[in-house]
Amino acid sequence: MGPIYLMITKNKRNELIVKSRKLLKKAHIVITPKEAKNVETADFGLGHPENTGLQLIVYLNTERCCAKELILLPKQTCPQHRHPPVAGEPGKEETFRCRWGRVYLYVEGRPTANPKCKPPEDSVKHYSVWRQIILNPGQQYTLAPDTWHWFQAGTKGAVVSEFSTKSRDESDVFSDPRIRRQTVVAK
Repeated sequence: MGPIYLMITKNKRNELIVKSRKLLKKAHIVITPKEAKNVETADFGLGHPENTGLQLIVYLNTERCCAKELILLPKQTCPQHRHPPVAGEPGKEETFRCRWGRVYLYVEGRPTANPKCKPPEDSVKHYSVWRQIILNPGQQYTLAPDTWHWFQAGTKGAVVSEFSTKSRDESDVFSDPRIRRQTVVAK
């Protein structure tokens, strides 16, 4: 039997979107009414989006580049994943620039002693990269293609601008086999 995927309710999705809009306002990031209406939620099919989840706005995603706003609620975690080669291309290269709050980015490399964050309790065994990069407003970090990484917001949440090569989220590889990239909202 394969993994069991959970859905979120419309009310939960709407609650996450409202909280995300408030964080964007705190970050002084102006979005259009259309963008406000199209805030996406990623719950990763685990049933607890406040712990493992992410909200985002995609400004553009062309054959050559992508720009997004990533909104993380307090202590919300985007699970460990990588962007593998696709269609003869090396995979997505991405730069994270913190706009508001604090984000803890974990990448491949020498593990940080006493990292500040912990993965959600039911998922710890699926996290294996522990080199900690702390991003405060105005700081950024660029990830090479096909690099394992995960990130978590600080206690106030975080807003992070992502600039990258073409995004193919459907091709992302997650270390947790229970994860489903596409959010399913219960009717």
